[in-house]
Amino acid sequence: MSACKVSSKEIRQLVTERIKTLSSGRKISIGSEGSFSKEELIDHIKIGDKVGEKIVKVQMNYLRSFKTGFLKDDKK
Repeated sequence: MSACKVSSKEIRQLVTERIKTLSSGRKISIGSEGSFSKEELIDHIKIGDKVGEKIVKVQMNYLRSFKTGFLKDDKK
């Protein structure tokens, strides 16, 4: 099976859609960068600054963890 190449624009769009599902009025802390509303996070993703790149990296690591089964419940 060949790997499908996904562009950075498509990845940012995916992460943006995931961020849009967050509850309004909540703030997300990004380490020493501060706390951000979902609208602020989306803005950072769109401009591609340090905070935006961090959000994308964290979200993609989270999604990849499902592929590897890292979050799978191994209790049977």
